[in-house]
Amino acid sequence: MPVIAWIVLVTFISGVLGTGLGGLVGSLARRDSSRVVSLFLSFAGGVMLAIVCFDLIEGALDPDGSGRFAYLLPAILGLFLGYGTVFVLNRVIDNSTNKEVPHIGSDHPATADDLNELIHSDHYQHHRDSGSWQEMFVAGVIMACAIALHNLPEGMVIGVSYAGAVNVMDRAGLVMAIVIGLHNIPEGMAVAVPLISGGMPRARAVLVTALSGAPTILGALLGYAVGGLGAGALCLSMSFAAGAMLYVVFGELIPEAFLMWRSKTPAFAILIGMVVGLIVIYV
Repeated sequence: MPVIAWIVLVTFISGVLGTGLGGLVGSLARRDSSRVVSLFLSFAGGVMLAIVCFDLIEGALDPDGSGRFAYLLPAILGLFLGYGTVFVLNRVIDNSTNKEVPHIGSDHPATADDLNELIHSDHYQHHRDSGSWQEMFVAGVIMACAIALHNLPEGMVIGVSYAGAVNVMDRAGLVMAIVIGLHNIPEGMAVAVPLISGGMPRARAVLVTALSGAPTILGALLGYAVGGLGAGALCLSMSFAAGAMLYVVFGELIPEAFLMWRSKTPAFAILIGMVVGLIVIYV
């Protein structure tokens, strides 16, 4: 099978089916399941941290085996670029939507404290209830863009793993697909639960959630294309994906998890996620 076709297939399973499975789990959850969702989001954050710390950054520092310090500065640059890009894009989306949602005021937390805000479905629901179909369409596109900002860097992780692979069955790429797939299940819940709470039929919410994983495929193809340009490009693409994922973890998933359940327990779920990620990466 051609490597591009294999990457699309693996990423489809990891991104679309993994997210869709999370949406299915979310559709079966009780509406007052904020503690459960908080634990799953914390677990997902831990898995992502394991990927970043024990795979992406390590690979970015030594993409061609010449020595870790040779690519230290490009790796640091890529981290800041990835983090900064997702930060800026999220800030643009927040600034253009939060002012239109009645319950978000000056005393509101700087980060999302509800799943509706995490994916901006509150903005979509506001225009669905009170706006024209054009406004609702724009709000839906914004919501899709917010979700895509999570999934694109995840796809890049799979793509850059295959960029340095010898063949399509290379273990590194498969491992990354499995780990990202595990991470996508809680993210699927985070997408489906607010959609269902907002009145969307369960079957449609699961389908929309599954489709929200499609940008993972685009990210994988992008990561593979850029990573295949040489060791320097591979370093930058891996560190860029790592920085983008760090923003998602520390800027969204973990704050959201602790605001949903003000407890020490989500911290333990982060540790469990990191351990699971370590096991999948190294075993």
